[in-house]
Amino acid sequence: MTTVAEKRAAFRRLHESGFFVLPNPWDLGSALHLQTMGFKALASTSSGFALTLGRPDYGIERDELLDHLRSLAGAIDLPFNADFEGGYAVEPEGVDANVRLAVETGVAGLSIEDRVVGGDPGLLELGLAVERMKAARAAIDQDASGVVLVGRCEGYLVGQPDLAATIARLQAYGEAGADCLYAPGPRTKEDIAVIVKAVAPIPVNVLLRDPGPTLAELADLGVRRASTGGALAFTAWRAFTEAAKALLP
Repeated sequence: MTTVAEKRAAFRRLHESGFFVLPNPWDLGSALHLQTMGFKALASTSSGFALTLGRPDYGIERDELLDHLRSLAGAIDLPFNADFEGGYAVEPEGVDANVRLAVETGVAGLSIEDRVVGGDPGLLELGLAVERMKAARAAIDQDASGVVLVGRCEGYLVGQPDLAATIARLQAYGEAGADCLYAPGPRTKEDIAVIVKAVAPIPVNVLLRDPGPTLAELADLGVRRASTGGALAFTAWRAFTEAAKALLP
């Protein structure tokens, strides 16, 4: 069995050069199956996990997610990246405490988002979002864990598809200590190329969407990694629903 330290070191190496796909399993079975297929790393999906419990995205409690991460990270030999939503806190002190708990689950990476959870859709004030990223960085570094910190700007997913503002936030998160940057939403080659260039040399994650660039095109654009988000989980759910419908009279 690969050790936690070995998985974290391998995950960091993946971010140094090249391009890799980071599929998102939604439960233990899907994680173990993806491991057999030859992927180099996996990542959790909060929306996919919520689906398995019959809840909407952002309907998972912190301790439920920590148990989920511990189960998956401990069962596979691949590096595992956690979708840790917004750190399950608003203030930096809470993010610090919760990220420490997430690190203890054995994950090799984790992301922190900047969206407002609850109430009207929107983004947290930039200064607060930066302090939260710094808190996550400090939590990861307190025991030299080597966990990769991913800074996520959620603008496109909360109705604020502003490329310049998104880039400004990503740059700020990089300066605050994020090892990888991620803005789910942009899907044209032109927009993705601008993001990659603007935040270089920090590696960029892109959410795979249809329509959108191919894997080969993303690699040529200098993207470091591409993830599926909840797409695999929802694809499986749609297939399950169609099969179940066929059983109805």
